[in-house]
Amino acid sequence: MTPTLAGVIGIAVLFVLMILRTPVAFAMLLVGFFGYWGLEGFRSAGAVLLTESYSAVSAYSLIVVPMFILLGNISSAAGYSRGLYDAAFAWVGRFRGGLASASVLGCAAFSAVSGSSVATAVTLGRVALPEMKRLGYSDGLATGAIAAGGTLGFLIPPSTGFVLYAILTEESIGRLFMAGIVPGLLLMGLFMATIWLVATLDPAAGPRGAVVPLAERFRILGRAAPLIGVIVLSIGGIYVGVFTPVEASGIGAGLVLILALAQRRLTFGTLKAAMRDTLQTSAMLYMIVIGANVLNPFLAVTHIPATLGEGLEQLGLGAHGTLLVILLGYVVLGMFMEGLSMLVITIPVVFPVITGFGFDPIWFGVVAVIVIEMGMITPPVGLNVFVVRGVAEGVSLTTVFRGVFPFLLAMIAGLGLIILFPALATAIPDSMFD
Repeated sequence: MTPTLAGVIGIAVLFVLMILRTPVAFAMLLVGFFGYWGLEGFRSAGAVLLTESYSAVSAYSLIVVPMFILLGNISSAAGYSRGLYDAAFAWVGRFRGGLASASVLGCAAFSAVSGSSVATAVTLGRVALPEMKRLGYSDGLATGAIAAGGTLGFLIPPSTGFVLYAILTEESIGRLFMAGIVPGLLLMGLFMATIWLVATLDPAAGPRGAVVPLAERFRILGRAAPLIGVIVLSIGGIYVGVFTPVEASGIGAGLVLILALAQRRLTFGTLKAAMRDTLQTSAMLYMIVIGANVLNPFLAVTHIPATLGEGLEQLGLGAHGTLLVILLGYVVLGMFMEGLSMLVITIPVVFPVITGFGFDPIWFGVVAVIVIEMGMITPPVGLNVFVVRGVAEGVSLTTVFRGVFPFLLAMIAGLGLIILFPALATAIPDSMFD
């Protein structure tokens, strides 16, 4: 059996294991270990398992994962997410679809402390959906705004997607975090424009909210100021070079914990629950990193990435034609796979192809994350859609998918702009690190 054939069989087995609902981390671990064993022998496979597992979890840069997850969990447990939403509604609620726009703004702000799309969608959904239902918003617009806004958690720093991409490609986490700022704000703006357009075409879908006096707006904003200050300090500290991403994650988690305790917003029970959720999520992400690090050597000895690159070059599509084929592949995979799973499985295969065509790896990280975000709201899997459906009482899955469709078009438009104008993603990191 040739190494390439072994690689194809290994990838097929990997997908079969995931179809059988084997956790993706263990599916990658099994295929990587036994595949390497079959090609290089048991001793080599055992050495890879030990060394790659240790190097994966001992990486200093990976500390940002549990720290930013803790920051998001404490913020949610302390009720700071409600303050972000209230502040956003006070400022934009008077416009058409203002409550839905406030939800997107709240999602964007909470993304800057959670780094997770699912956590963002669940947290803001519990806060915003009852309010939108009370004010008569259509179920499609309400759930679509939350599901789409939640995807910003995968793009706006600190993003777990960027952390995993950086570990898999050995790129800078700091550069990737900074590269996600403008595209994240761009998508947020496009989502809000989509809400305005939907509410303009159908005023009953997104009625205006009450006008809040200017003094009251500033007062409500003041209540959200502590968490906003933590966000600005953490992300701004990375931008100006005062903190590394790891230091920023620790400082952000420490500050929000001190604030929550000082304001008596945490009980022992809620703090314990936040810690437990942080440990569970971090352990899951660490296992995914271990599985990816064991799978990668197997893929390397099968020459699958090199073979794929040669095959794409022989098609004669050119750099951007090849990029389009890869992105279409991501769209198809996104219909059936969860985002993090898709990222860790595909990046080791497509990354050499992308860099071989001369694309900026930081820019491609942003593009890949946005395409994966699209998969979070596309049928039949659409993880964020199922999450929002679970929070929204009495709303059918069909209604949620119909509600996210305009936002999916907005994401396609945003992706097109970033492909046409790569500086949207690269300008900030290039100005900081070059």
